[in-house]
Amino acid sequence: MKKSRALPEPLSSLLKFFASVQLTVFVLLILALTSIIGTLIPQNQTPHDYLHAFGEFRYRLFAVLDFFDMYHSWWFQLLLLILTLNILVCSLERLPALWRMVFAKNKQPRRNRFRRSAARAEFSSSGPRETLVAGVHQVVGRGFARLRQAEGDAGLDLYAEKWRWNRLGVYVVHLSIILLLLGGLLGSLTGFDGFVNIAEGEAVDTIRLRGGGDQTLKLPFKVRCDDFDVSFYDDGAPKEFRSKLTLLTLADEPILTRDIIVNDPLRYKGISFYQSSYGKLDAPGVDAARLASVEFVLNFQSTGSGMGYMRKLKVNDSLELPEKLGTFTLQHYLPRAEFGGQAIGEALVGVMKTESEAGQQILLPLQFPNFDKMRKGAVVISVVEPAPGKITGEAGGAERFYTGLQVAKDPGVWVVYTGFILMIAGCFITFFLPHQQLLVEIEPRGRAFTVRLMGVAPRNKFGIRRKVALLSEKLQEKLEG
Repeated sequence: MKKSRALPEPLSSLLKFFASVQLTVFVLLILALTSIIGTLIPQNQTPHDYLHAFGEFRYRLFAVLDFFDMYHSWWFQLLLLILTLNILVCSLERLPALWRMVFAKNKQPRRNRFRRSAARAEFSSSGPRETLVAGVHQVVGRGFARLRQAEGDAGLDLYAEKWRWNRLGVYVVHLSIILLLLGGLLGSLTGFDGFVNIAEGEAVDTIRLRGGGDQTLKLPFKVRCDDFDVSFYDDGAPKEFRSKLTLLTLADEPILTRDIIVNDPLRYKGISFYQSSYGKLDAPGVDAARLASVEFVLNFQSTGSGMGYMRKLKVNDSLELPEKLGTFTLQHYLPRAEFGGQAIGEALVGVMKTESEAGQQILLPLQFPNFDKMRKGAVVISVVEPAPGKITGEAGGAERFYTGLQVAKDPGVWVVYTGFILMIAGCFITFFLPHQQLLVEIEPRGRAFTVRLMGVAPRNKFGIRRKVALLSEKLQEKLEG
């Protein structure tokens, strides 16, 4: 018999390394730890936000380690690739032996395993052996795909089994995990996530990428905002904002037109446009002289006592807050503010000074009253008056909005969906279709026969015991009939 040629030592060591279960555990632990880091450190924020949160030294350290865009970093992608190769090599190494086991012909049952099983039933029958064999084929053959008979040591043995291919369920799960990892890698390497602000009546073909500073991406077509509409609740919070978008070729030929709202994006050639924000364009009548006369009504709510304090402030006014909460200074008004790369409309900018902090800059969007809660300070500040759009609207003339769109492309999303479907199928096969085996012994005892049914299954021991008892009852009824 020919011996299989051994692999060269470097290749053999490499395969042994990737087939190691210890490697799987190690990579999973590293991924879990790094995912905690990605949860604690906000991703894809502006450098100013990171400098304010961590200071210069930690900012530079985290930037070198790619902690600010961790899921697109080279080392995170390398971990996913190593885990993919590990699962693939482990599966391929064990597949040939399992394949022979699943598709083996004339597989002989292991009697000792049946003898030790608690799933067993026994009865006596005085009929001829041919009638017994025919009854077993009719009763057992209905639920088991494979039924073989052979002369045993003490009589006739009939061996049946079903769902032998259940062992392949774990490989379906392995394949699903590989597809999930490959889908994530594909989206990370070839996809993108960005944003763009488009004024009404204008078209753009370039977006800004998240986590890339001022990095931009040119689209293969243009996006035009034909119209924008927004409705408000009574308290001034936005109720719904809707954009009418038209996609154009680079030669300005229309492709399609569609309205989008939040959670109802426009998709074209794998690129999705989500409605994420909006704002008003600068009005010509808003100047420093008129702005100086505008009184803003702000609410200062103490998180400790729950008390709220309404105060009127103009730009450059300072206020000493009750309960020794500190001093607040209203610095200026922004008709178009951004946070984390997203447009948030009109906003006020102020500075909060406390006994422990020399001064913290605070952004207060007019259309998001609960925005300052994210700061988690001793006092939550919100703008009560004027309502969003009132300052710019006082200038007269037609109001013009701009729409803020999130633009994303993930070519690996369908690979991920396929992986999820296969994972559900693999888990169902593994846990709900267990391999079941049944051995029926027909042993002569004088003028009668002893019929003994024994079943084994790797899972659901109670289920196989019930099945053996049920088959025994049906077989006795069949023989008596």
